[in-house]
Amino acid sequence: MTDSASHGAIVKHDRHEDLPPPKSEVGVYGWIYHNLLYPWYNAVLTLIGGTVAVWAIWGIVEYIFVGAVWVGDGPEACTAQDGAIIHACWVFIDARFNQFIYGPFYPEAYRWRIDYSFLLLVLVAAPLFLKQKWIDRGIGLGLAGIATAFSLAAYGWGPATIIALMMFAPYGLAHARLGTVLPRSASNAAMGFGIRLAVIAAAGFVGHYLGRAILGGPETFALGWIAAFLAFGLITLDKAAVKSWIVFLLVFVYPFAAYFLWVGDGFGLDYIETAKWGGLFLTLVVAGTGIAASLPIGILFALGRRSDMPAIRAVSIGFIELWRGVPLITVLFMSSVMLPLFLPEGVNFDKLLRALIGVALFSSAYMAEVVRGGLQAIPKGQYEAAAAMGLGYWQMMRLIILPQALKLVIPGIVNTFIGLFKDTTLVLIIGLFDLLGSVQAATTDPKWVSMYVEGYVFTAFVFWIFCFSMSRYSMHIERKLHTGHKRR
Repeated sequence: MTDSASHGAIVKHDRHEDLPPPKSEVGVYGWIYHNLLYPWYNAVLTLIGGTVAVWAIWGIVEYIFVGAVWVGDGPEACTAQDGAIIHACWVFIDARFNQFIYGPFYPEAYRWRIDYSFLLLVLVAAPLFLKQKWIDRGIGLGLAGIATAFSLAAYGWGPATIIALMMFAPYGLAHARLGTVLPRSASNAAMGFGIRLAVIAAAGFVGHYLGRAILGGPETFALGWIAAFLAFGLITLDKAAVKSWIVFLLVFVYPFAAYFLWVGDGFGLDYIETAKWGGLFLTLVVAGTGIAASLPIGILFALGRRSDMPAIRAVSIGFIELWRGVPLITVLFMSSVMLPLFLPEGVNFDKLLRALIGVALFSSAYMAEVVRGGLQAIPKGQYEAAAAMGLGYWQMMRLIILPQALKLVIPGIVNTFIGLFKDTTLVLIIGLFDLLGSVQAATTDPKWVSMYVEGYVFTAFVFWIFCFSMSRYSMHIERKLHTGHKRR
């Protein structure tokens, strides 16, 4: 009886509730204790490191914010009585801000073109970030109407018409059905391809000659290409969603609109040579062109390097290894100085165009290797399954392989984009004044000769904003495309 009672007492005692863990093992206090205070030498290192960090951070904050001069009419506002500089002089950035954004040579009266072109890009791309249900409820059309009214009030009828066409067109094109009247059966594949090619060519010629009859200027060339691209889209994007048409217009139509806004020489706009471009505007043009061109070119050469055709594989390998084996500064120098020596007499290309082509080809070689890594990560069974379903090579790549491969290498792709964006500062060696070049040119002014630190801090901050934004957006894309695989 006693044993039974003691056993019951023991069982009852074993059923007590779990006690919470000690405070030194969990939470913020536990992390601080184990990482910063235990054992004793960690506490000493924490004290020393914390003191140095507080001293350094306070010095930076005091120089940039607390003791800085923000308002003034000239360098005199940043000079003390004894002639010393009072910490950071942001008056320099304020006085030369337009030069840093548009470049030192772009005519002030035409800077509205740059503002409008990037406003057009933002407004046209805005529906891409809306949910599909919001677009179905007409929010996209409402945004197009508001943007058109704002552009009309701020810029006039011409720019408002461009925004209206770019923003309302996707909703009308999404209901176009040109592709349904063309043959699609396998037996008529050759005839169907010929008819499609003829329709695209006819659209291009009609657009060109109609533009010549109405406008009669150099813009007729662009109108012909836009008409050809629209015909291509109506055939290939049959029954496509509104967002697909927005992307199509941004890729194939927006570049022509932006080019004529920046350069002029058409649609009643005065001509501005590219030698006058500069500042952050030039940085975005070089980086944007390189990014937009390097990805598709890199994908093609990555596929070519893995091709079973020896000639295509050899050309792809040669291209990739050649461009990866030379520094970008050499590519820019050769495109600017050496290339004109090999051209026929009287033939010359714009300096900026040569730089854009060099940057795009250089970046595409690195992009090809990034994409090739993603292709090699796809299991062989995916290729075999696609072949078993009867898919052709391009169908297999477009529908099965590339979507998986590109998703795997998003960090590598964005890393290449960020590197390209920072490498745009090298165009200074060929006489193009990007953001950094404009800052360096401004610091040579005798009035602001001692303000180079503020200029470099401003440049670093601007580059950090763009690079950090690209990094965060890539993480958003990764989370959006996450399919349940375990991530480390």
